[in-house]
Amino acid sequence: MSDVKEITPINLMLFGIIGGLVGIYLSPYFPTAGALGAICAVIWSAEAVRRVAKYGLGTGVPSIGQIAMGMGIIAAMFGLAMVKSMPLAGPILALITASIIGFIIGWFAQHVIKMKIPVMIRCMTEIAAAGALIIIGFSASVAGNYDFVGSLIPKVFDNGVILAVFWVGAVAMLHPFNACLGPDEKQKRLLYLAGSTGAITMALMGIAAVMTLGASGSITLLLGIVLWLIFYKKFWDEVYNDAAAVVGTGLIPKTEA
Repeated sequence: MSDVKEITPINLMLFGIIGGLVGIYLSPYFPTAGALGAICAVIWSAEAVRRVAKYGLGTGVPSIGQIAMGMGIIAAMFGLAMVKSMPLAGPILALITASIIGFIIGWFAQHVIKMKIPVMIRCMTEIAAAGALIIIGFSASVAGNYDFVGSLIPKVFDNGVILAVFWVGAVAMLHPFNACLGPDEKQKRLLYLAGSTGAITMALMGIAAVMTLGASGSITLLLGIVLWLIFYKKFWDEVYNDAAAVVGTGLIPKTEA
């Protein structure tokens, strides 16, 4: 793993939280904004996965993505359902609830299971918080807003779209490090791939949005495809820039010299 860090964890956290919340709060006026906010959270969470997984978790990387979305969906439902009289407080309560759950799970992993990973508690807290924003952001882009009872339940939960939000959202956050890990892994390349996975998830949510919101959902679909192409091209360029030179050695001899 490269020691070069172009963007600090605190800056990425601010990017994920502010971008995620702004996108969610704008979703009632422009549903696509919910998905854009979720992409911010995906980029933040992918880097948090990177920081904790560098300690050699291996197959634990997919597990982190799944547990993060599990914590996120619980926190999202709790936060949005508990403040019906104050809907603006719902996403913030969900974010706080997810952070608390993530902190508790990280504490148990560090001090009870004895995983001995210095950044475990902080990263689990960040990943859980990002998971809640991802769940709410992508769900709001399909439902048209983040009203839990009036919109999310009939347009996201009852029709099964929440399953896609859960699984694809988890892959979006965990895949970048799995794809980029190795001795030459770099943050910049990972972040571009995170933007790509978040954007393709946005495109999938756009398909669902076309079914729930009609023609307006096509904006989410088309913008998701465009962003995917942009981010993937950036990732592809980084792969070429970072690739090691391959020296031709000819065919392997059939007999020893």
